Amino acid sequence: MHDALINKIKKNLKEIYNPLTNRDIISDNIVKSVELKNDVIIVILEIDPSKLEIMDELKSKVEKNIKEFNEGKTIQVILTAHSSFKDNKNNTNNIDKKNINLKKVQPNFKSKPYGVKRVIAIASGKGGVGKSTVALKGNKVAILDADVYGPSQPKMLGISDKPSSPDGKTIIPLKNHGVTAMSLGLMVPENQSIVWRGPMLMGALQQMLNQVKWEDQDYLFVDLPPGTGDVQLTLCQKTNIAGAIVVSTPQDIALLDARKGLNMFKKLNTPVLGLIENMSSFICSGCGLKHYPFNNGTVKKEAKNYNTVLLGELPLDLETREASDLGVPIVVKNPKNPTSLAFYEIADKIIKMKLD
Repeated sequence: MHDALINKIKKNLKEIYNPLTNRDIISDNIVKSVELKNDVIIVILEIDPSKLEIMDELKSKVEKNIKEFNEGKTIQVILTAHSSFKDNKNNTNNIDKKNINLKKVQPNFKSKPYGVKRVIAIASGKGGVGKSTVALKGNKVAILDADVYGPSQPKMLGISDKPSSPDGKTIIPLKNHGVTAMSLGLMVPENQSIVWRGPMLMGALQQMLNQVKWEDQDYLFVDLPPGTGDVQLTLCQKTNIAGAIVVSTPQDIALLDARKGLNMFKKLNTPVLGLIENMSSFICSGCGLKHYPFNNGTVKKEAKNYNTVLLGELPLDLETREASDLGVPIVVKNPKNPTSLAFYEIADKIIKMKLD
């Protein structure tokens, strides 16, 4: 049964042609493997990353082809890149050399986690400024807690179970309040400290990005650790990011660190979608007036200086803090709370952006 299905898939894939060579993808050696693991059909296509847009269309054709007889099994088509893409007799027959560049693969090839439409980085210069609460309404949303030293997502989303891995390779993320989540905090005891050097951090990040079964997600938010270290650099250099959002309090000292993040994204050619001002103001329970505990309008001014926008201002709010400590997002606990309304406004602005 297993071998028969694999053979049937390979036979049908011969009906799909490489648009660059006019040869079927089996003969053209693009299909590197077809496997069936735990009711998941995994097809690996080896491509020239400089032709990623064309190959994305080819990937869709492969998925559609297999769906016609997948027998209810999940389909996972993975694009991988050559270490080099050289001209040879097997691969250059019938190639239109005006439409293909047979040079070595570009070292800045960026991938996107399978099943994710858009990756957005949430960053700040300092920790504890509220970036963990930013998510979108009306869309399939996933959050990757990449802050390995201080993972807070499990507590804030009210999840504590350990993720499962049926095949020992693919990780099944957890879900609560309509949000799919993965965090290193789910893999280690809550009070255990993590002492890792750069290579271990990078390995953990790549594993959580590419080995987690994200399924179909409109947005994957990557909650970055404070600062401008290895995690931020690796994410921007290795992952196709739609953009970054920088969160900061209005304090001058916090803005100094936020500027470092903005400059880092600029150097790495990562678009900044906007800034969010957290702890912007509070309503006094005694007098009922709005007060600004820090400078007012400084984050908006910073956004203008960096030719981006202020996405929203989040107030200091006791109910929001209590809800987060209980593992219930404020937009779930009280949709009419001022912080919830501010989140809705931010979400609307992001949804309206034309993001890849």
